[in-house]
Amino acid sequence: MSFQDPISDCLTRIRNGLMRGKTHVEIPYSKLKHDLVNVLVSEGYLKSVNKIDSGMKPTMKVELKYHNSEPVIKELKRISKPSLRKYSGASTLDTVKGGLGSFILSTNQGLMTDRDAKAKNVGGEILCEVF
Repeated sequence: MSFQDPISDCLTRIRNGLMRGKTHVEIPYSKLKHDLVNVLVSEGYLKSVNKIDSGMKPTMKVELKYHNSEPVIKELKRISKPSLRKYSGASTLDTVKGGLGSFILSTNQGLMTDRDAKAKNVGGEILCEVF
């Protein structure tokens, strides 16, 4: 199956799994999506991610995280889309929900949160917002 926007598909699978109370979701593997999910894991929004090389196409098994039976992720939204890209410099990055959430950026130094981008003084494409 061909996807127009694989990052949106990845975020939607995570959102749908959280709404249904699933313990994990499986997502088709790509390096960009794996790096994106790793940032969410390192920020504490997800438990873990494992690459599974079974069959013809590799997948990722993403362990979802809950606190008191409520999803840790309240909102997961795609910002930059293939039809309308959104870029921001380090000095013009806003905060998400008063500093409670994060933007995930694609920079020339890899994927990172808005706080890391401000600390390293780099800008890039704003992929998604997580709260």
